[in-house]
Amino acid sequence: MLPTVPLPRRPLHPSDPVRQWYENELGWATVPGSPLRLATGLRFDVLDVPAEAGVRALRHLGPVSPVALHASRSAPREDPAARREEWPARHGKRMWLLVAAGSAEELPGLLDWLEWGALALDLTAIGAGGSIEAPLPLGAPEGPLTAGGTGTDGPGGSGPQGAAVWLRPPEPGCEVEPSLPTLSAVGGGGGAPDLVRLVDTVATQCHRVRLRRACAQPPAYS
Repeated sequence: MLPTVPLPRRPLHPSDPVRQWYENELGWATVPGSPLRLATGLRFDVLDVPAEAGVRALRHLGPVSPVALHASRSAPREDPAARREEWPARHGKRMWLLVAAGSAEELPGLLDWLEWGALALDLTAIGAGGSIEAPLPLGAPEGPLTAGGTGTDGPGGSGPQGAAVWLRPPEPGCEVEPSLPTLSAVGGGGGAPDLVRLVDTVATQCHRVRLRRACAQPPAYS
């Protein structure tokens, strides 16, 4: 696993509140440019799975393990009071499960060990050198989510960008690493969630989603 040293705080810049929140409140690295993206492989890696499969795996995460949703730009506006756990089932897009840094490198071998490696699963990991779109912090003002602005869509907000939103947002002032699934948690040691159980559940659900979608396809006629 890579060492997790928080980045130094940057001077506050009122025209860049979202980047300020991630870098200064959470200590997470962002990628220069617009739209705002979060660097992976430093504080965390990301499992990218269908939301339908990811929902079934939430029980293997800790209560403060961050989880994000990546929805289409055409997703309808949501009532901020709606339960965010119900949102993926209604819109069926992608879910990002944050896991310990270095997990992306372990995923292929872990899938082989769990006997899922030979199947085509809609499951990918984003690690060192990668990035994800920065989900909008809850309560941020509306507007385009760029390097100097914000916008909302989905649970907790509404706006034109909104491709990514937090289902379980990170907590400012708390180190994210102890809440992330990791291989070192195998066997119940420590308080971190078990990455093996998480990946096994996600792989199982991804396979079921794939089978359901295949059965829903209309028959081909010659």
